[in-house]
Amino acid sequence: MENYKRNIVDYLRKNLKKGYTIESLKWALIGQGYPRASVDRAINDLNKELAKKAPVLREKPVIKYHILDENDNPITIKRPWWRRVFARD
Repeated sequence: MENYKRNIVDYLRKNLKKGYTIESLKWALIGQGYPRASVDRAINDLNKELAKKAPVLREKPVIKYHILDENDNPITIKRPWWRRVFARD
């Protein structure tokens, strides 16, 4: 029985790399006569395998942005005087 599920997992992995969605693959397998419970278990196993291989982000990336003029020079925008006076920064 384990080999049966392993074949389904391999099929899913191979076709995910081709760009198919999990949902479309699930219904294709069910349409071919595979039991829905077996397909769902194979999808859960595949998700666990993929989660183990995913990189772990240790810190959040810092997003920086700059406003540039037409000559690619940075532009600094001053806040209005009333924002500088009443801001709670």
